[in-house]
Amino acid sequence: MEWTPAMLWLATALVLGLAELTSGALLLLALAIAAALTATTAAIGLPFSGQLLAMGVLSGVLVPLTIKVIRPRFSPKGVAYGTTGTGVERGHRYVTIERDFDGASGLKINGDFYRLRVDGSTTTRLPAGTKVIFKEFDGTTAIVELASANPSSQEP
Repeated sequence: MEWTPAMLWLATALVLGLAELTSGALLLLALAIAAALTATTAAIGLPFSGQLLAMGVLSGVLVPLTIKVIRPRFSPKGVAYGTTGTGVERGHRYVTIERDFDGASGLKINGDFYRLRVDGSTTTRLPAGTKVIFKEFDGTTAIVELASANPSSQEP
């Protein structure tokens, strides 16, 4: 059996589709569909440069479409993946905690520990149980203000 360019694109699509089973992000599935569609361009006799152009265009259309439209339908309801640091926590009230192994003061935001710094100062240590209001991130440091310093802030 002789391998044709169309068969090579189909084999690539199969490998990408199988690799998708390990990731679950649907990115590889979009690339697999693009490769399978590129196989049709090879079957109609387009030269290799045309096949690569078709793969690029199809990937450029299918990958964003998959990520923006299809992937959210597969996410569990009520889970906002990738939102930490985008500003959705701004204004939320948190209680400070102390990390076991080094005693660092910080917050648990979406299950992750972030060291803190009080806004407008260099203070990075607060007693565990202190109520604070999250303002923003500075790298991986949570910038907070003391909740008692701003009584007009409302909990979202």
